[in-house]
Amino acid sequence: MGRPDWESEYVDFFVARAPALRRTAYLMCGDWQIAEDLVQTTFVRLYVHWRRVRQETVDAYARRILTNLFLSRRRTAHRELVTAEPPDRHDPAPEFGGWLELADALSGLTDRQRAIVALRYVDDLPVAEVAELLGIAEGTVKSHPNRALQALRSALETQLERPTR
Repeated sequence: MGRPDWESEYVDFFVARAPALRRTAYLMCGDWQIAEDLVQTTFVRLYVHWRRVRQETVDAYARRILTNLFLSRRRTAHRELVTAEPPDRHDPAPEFGGWLELADALSGLTDRQRAIVALRYVDDLPVAEVAELLGIAEGTVKSHPNRALQALRSALETQLERPTR
């Protein structure tokens, strides 16, 4: 017996959108393992509600889940166990040519600024959609990037001035 139609649609959506959501999550949090956890949790929650989500809004719904998970992770971060020893095995982060430098520069921004920059300039969402996703005023979406972009320019210029090894 094959998969139900809705489950096949879900799998197709996952295959098509997981890489982009993973990239967005990484740019928000700056850590591949956390980004992977955020995306995995996003897709688990999306799976549970898949049959009730309108197909024309599923991408926005997935982004909203991801963004809310990212912004709420600080509340649960204290529950994580930090150890002095690294894990036995480390999977190298995928290379995206320039993404790592950008993610490093983004790490100096606040969570909200990182989310706005990732959603506005990487996912290319309009101001109104970013404001709705984050539950903030459109004016805030417009003002945060100015400060964030100044900080990013400064950080990226500093990186470019560093001698390469």
